[in-house]
Amino acid sequence: MLKGLVSLVTGGASGLGKATVERLVRNGGKVVLMDIQATRANEFMKTLGNDVVLSPGNIKSEEDVQKCLDLIKEKFGRLDCVVNCAGLAVAHQTYNFYNKKEHKLEDFAEIINVNTIGTFNVIRLSAGLIAENSPNSDGQKGVIVNTASTTAYEGDIGQVAYAASNAGIIGMTLPIARDLAPLGIRVVTIAPGLFDTPLISYLPEKIKQYLIRMTPFPSRFGKPEEFAHLVTSIIENPMLNGEVIRLDGANRTFPL
Repeated sequence: MLKGLVSLVTGGASGLGKATVERLVRNGGKVVLMDIQATRANEFMKTLGNDVVLSPGNIKSEEDVQKCLDLIKEKFGRLDCVVNCAGLAVAHQTYNFYNKKEHKLEDFAEIINVNTIGTFNVIRLSAGLIAENSPNSDGQKGVIVNTASTTAYEGDIGQVAYAASNAGIIGMTLPIARDLAPLGIRVVTIAPGLFDTPLISYLPEKIKQYLIRMTPFPSRFGKPEEFAHLVTSIIENPMLNGEVIRLDGANRTFPL
């Protein structure tokens, strides 16, 4: 089912997106990688051969996303799958009493604009291209996989913007799945816990070890390859739709 699959992966040059691109290509798929970091993306693509095409751009931009979709149609003639991995994180308290500083509204808005609105922007624009596909025996024409986070359920101190943005992705999963069901498009969201990606690289080692101890099993950070494995499992399982899947080793973190 993965062989010949044409996918768009946003944020595909690092972390969870990068691992997803690698797995899709390894299984015979073709990928258009959309990432705002063009230099990093070009370096990554040198390892993948001709089955990956880069479309630099920002998921917040209607123009950038449309250019990406036009490229997909030109190069491959169709789009079967979208994996939304592009995202941004900041850490600010709502109000820091010691510094006498409130959370900047523009910082909050930027996280929502990238993570929630950017994800929706890609979905709404790509759905039409996927809907042009011929349906399979189930009537399916394509799959959309989004990335949220378990912080939507258990956000910690300083994670108000990040938690809110991911809660938005989770909240729109079922309505979008129902909206796109008549078109034969499934929609599923993965909510990863703590994964070994650049987003957690800034944490002090003491905090990392604390977070690892809070993960019952396996007691470690998740590997990006494990996220990618779930993406391909979702693609291959036609009954998964409108669902949010936690991928966190049973971690339910407590405030630090």
